[in-house]
Amino acid sequence: MHISVIGTGYVGLVTGACFAEFGVNVTCMDNDARRIEKLEKGEVPFYEPGITELVTKGVREGRLSFTTDIAKAVDKALVIFIAVGTPPRGDGSADLSYVEEVGKGIARNMTGYKVIVTKSTVPVGTGEKLREVIKKTQTNAFRFDIVSNPEFLREGSAIEDFLRPNRVVIGADSDQAVAIMRDLYRPLYLIETPIVVTDIPTAELIKYASNAFLATKISFINEMANLCERLGANVQMVAKGMGLDNRIGPKFLHAGAGFGGSCFPKDLAALIQTGERIGYPVQVALAASKVNEDQRRRMVDKIRDAVGGLKGKTLGLLGLSFKPNTNDLREAPALAISQELLKQGAMVRAYDPIALDEACRIVSALQPCADPYDAAEGTDALIIMTEWNQFRNLDFERLKGIMKSPILIDLRNVYDSDRVVSHGFHHISVGRPSKSPPTAERRS
Repeated sequence: MHISVIGTGYVGLVTGACFAEFGVNVTCMDNDARRIEKLEKGEVPFYEPGITELVTKGVREGRLSFTTDIAKAVDKALVIFIAVGTPPRGDGSADLSYVEEVGKGIARNMTGYKVIVTKSTVPVGTGEKLREVIKKTQTNAFRFDIVSNPEFLREGSAIEDFLRPNRVVIGADSDQAVAIMRDLYRPLYLIETPIVVTDIPTAELIKYASNAFLATKISFINEMANLCERLGANVQMVAKGMGLDNRIGPKFLHAGAGFGGSCFPKDLAALIQTGERIGYPVQVALAASKVNEDQRRRMVDKIRDAVGGLKGKTLGLLGLSFKPNTNDLREAPALAISQELLKQGAMVRAYDPIALDEACRIVSALQPCADPYDAAEGTDALIIMTEWNQFRNLDFERLKGIMKSPILIDLRNVYDSDRVVSHGFHHISVGRPSKSPPTAERRS
């Protein structure tokens, strides 16, 4: 089988490279000529563990190719995946202009039956809208089917998530399209991956419902963390006690600075807007979104209280991407928090293993540093914003010798407080009691 993937962003490129790994012939199309030229050389425009190797392998073995010619992509493929952006509009709704433009391009170049699959996250009703766009644009009335096949890729582990998913969702109203999609995912039958076959609207909603629920878990545990701080309880033990209940589970119960990234904030906003549009406010999603916004402000307050005001203070910031093992800065809490710290008069020295250069382009007042210790030099406090592995075993004796004040503000609860305090540091975390050395005197 030959397929095409329109869009070579995060979802599109991972989809194309992984299907090539399944033995499928894949053409990835994008209208960005420079990006395509780089991909043909094996240069991937984003960081994701394993993707560069997979792209290189697919190209070398002749199963993965790239083009800027949509006619070529459409002509070769039986199945065409649409994996372009659906950015939020001002009201939170998803902008479907890129999806519709791709639909028109497919319609103009169809030469026979096609299965057209939305891989992008799109609101309920998009499948039918896309069907109408294609029918209106076709020059010849070739038959086609629309399928919703949402992605559930986690940045930092996307390859594993595609090759060994916990489910595949196929939304279609055609037995032929379902059969073709099942054949495409046949390699997953060997590992008994559940295939959920449903109608198109239901498949479209599954993605939004999944992300909204996960976002809600994060906001819920952050609310519990805020309660813990006022009650003297430990949110990590609360989360452990909750997570051992199989009905709840331990994942996404990690208190911190709130969620970010390309999916949760955008998809939550789109679900909220959908509810408003149909006259049914989704109140749990609204609350989850508000808690997340409030959590960032609380982190700024926590930092300000720890150092006794922000004006004139120098702060070290470790981690800028919204999560480890990615360079994605979209809706990253670290950016929003650092901008507020700068606004209130602090100087921010920052380090991230992958996302530093791009972060400094977005927030030009950040002072880029070469490593965690460079970021800590002369600071009034060191802040862990993203839990990269290299931040999990810092040399506290070295830090104490170069910092102005031995204060660690651990916004991801990476460290055990007793360990930090044993090195003479004040340890401030999220949802746990702050701890200081018995005879702590902050250096000035």
